[in-house]
Amino acid sequence: MPETPYHDKMRVSHGLILGAVSAIALAPMIAGDWTNWRGPNWNGTAVGDAPLEFSESKYVAWKTTIPGRGHSTPIIVGDRVFLTTAVAIGPEPAPGAQANRPRPGGPGGPGGRRGGPGGMAAGAGREQRYIVMCLDRKTGKILWEKTVKTGMPHEGYHARYGSYASNSPASDGKLVYAFFGSRGVHAFDMNGELKWQKEFPPMKMRLQFGEGTAPVLHDNYLILGFDQEEGSHVLVLDKTTGKQIWRAERDEQSAWAMPLVIDVNGVKQVVVSATNKVRSYDLKTGKVIWECSGLGANVIPAPVIDKGIVIVMSGFRNPNLLAIRPGEGDLTGSKNILWTNQKGNSYTASPVLADGKLYFISDNGMLSCLNAATGEPYYLQQRLPKPYNFKASPVAANGKLYLATEEGDVVVVKMGEKFEVIATNTMQDQMFISSPVIVDGAIYLRGQNTLYCIRN
Repeated sequence: MPETPYHDKMRVSHGLILGAVSAIALAPMIAGDWTNWRGPNWNGTAVGDAPLEFSESKYVAWKTTIPGRGHSTPIIVGDRVFLTTAVAIGPEPAPGAQANRPRPGGPGGPGGRRGGPGGMAAGAGREQRYIVMCLDRKTGKILWEKTVKTGMPHEGYHARYGSYASNSPASDGKLVYAFFGSRGVHAFDMNGELKWQKEFPPMKMRLQFGEGTAPVLHDNYLILGFDQEEGSHVLVLDKTTGKQIWRAERDEQSAWAMPLVIDVNGVKQVVVSATNKVRSYDLKTGKVIWECSGLGANVIPAPVIDKGIVIVMSGFRNPNLLAIRPGEGDLTGSKNILWTNQKGNSYTASPVLADGKLYFISDNGMLSCLNAATGEPYYLQQRLPKPYNFKASPVAANGKLYLATEEGDVVVVKMGEKFEVIATNTMQDQMFISSPVIVDGAIYLRGQNTLYCIRN
């Protein structure tokens, strides 16, 4: 008897006991592994350095063609790279079909990417293979590829920025968790053996903008967000078995912000940013500890935390940023709201938090840097060398901020109180929706159909 309306599918291969460490191939993790969408510190900052200048002909250690369409940011675990993609099969839908009707601008889903202005719903009406891939980190060779599901999608995605594989995977070094939203969550060991999977009812996203919230791992908990037009909720599973630990219903509309786990006086909390209210749940029980309203619609940027202050942001209609000191109950309008900001907020990209400074980029390429403690700007809405558009989130390494653009350039900005561009690197014929990843001195960039490893 399942404990939820969802249908569990459990698989134990070759007589191995699912929960036994001895039965699971481990990936020896290195310091700074990028095991979730926003990196080892959950705020876009990497351990170590990365190349400053590079191009198609300079410092590309390898590049691998990735089939299909997927905007999920890869993760790095030891000597392996994991990512997801979706491969369309069957004929193209007829011109004028529902899958191709125009849609207003908006997000295609975070965790690997999002939407933006002036899009059309795409994808629906054509059967898809939903795929998890594992590559060798040093050579780019594809080690294994698993199709977790094949089927006709019930909704489309933003034609320019969306995909059916926009949710970044997550890993604890034992298992890798691939979350496809409506297409379920699937747990593999490092060798590609499926350990468990869980199916979900079809989500209903605003104007078919797409699904793409990244999963979060903490201790034994796997945290999944389902903010949508009907039936929004947070679901927390046992990461070893896939069994439900708790589920919290939410009065929310479509949003794409990755949850954040924080520790307040020894109590682990799950902060979920959304339009109606930012809410913090007790990680063990799902009880709401505190909540706060004040963000605008289409919430996408992931929350971050600095010295006990939680920072959440929206950048669409009625943009706002809230710096919240956690408490209890409804914190709206209270002294727990330390500062706010409405200028230059990110709509799509998540911020970087480093050395007490909050960096964020607007979709039209305006970079800002604020004091995370006070909200005082070091600089606001600084223009980059050329007109750029952004869906990828910035990442930081060794005092350098890497900004991957839709136009195929990766702009590098010196981090600090003064705005200074120190390099512009062009990757020919590329468009970056997925965010960069930096591990062990190398940058991993996922373009539309190519994954690059750049190291000197």
